[in-house]
Amino acid sequence: MSDPKSTPDTEWREKLSPEQYHVLREAGTERAFTGKYDKHYEAGEYVCAGCGQKLFESDAKYNSGCGWPAFTKPAEGDLVEEHRDTSHGMIRTEVTCANCEGHLGHVFPDGPPEQGGLRYCINSASLDFAPEGE
Repeated sequence: MSDPKSTPDTEWREKLSPEQYHVLREAGTERAFTGKYDKHYEAGEYVCAGCGQKLFESDAKYNSGCGWPAFTKPAEGDLVEEHRDTSHGMIRTEVTCANCEGHLGHVFPDGPPEQGGLRYCINSASLDFAPEGE
């Protein structure tokens, strides 16, 4: 994919599973406690399932009990973007991949206070995992 931001919808539909497409391209949400990375704690990097960009490090992942993978911060750099989200009658902060603009989830101010106080609540369907050393 040369420029993920200009990739046509037909190409996204071919590349992604139906669930990944719904989450990444339609800002959908997987059901709580169903994602493969909710209780996954192996060392490595979490990357965008759409374009492969690194998003989160495993050392920032924690068990928040919310039903989705939770991170205290993104990986270093401008790898994710945050946007005001007023859908579903709520005011939230949406998190997207800075490279392909894929929807990842939301960030909330209820994370561990000793680690900055943020909880990046991310859909497993928006992620792939690269184990440490690979």
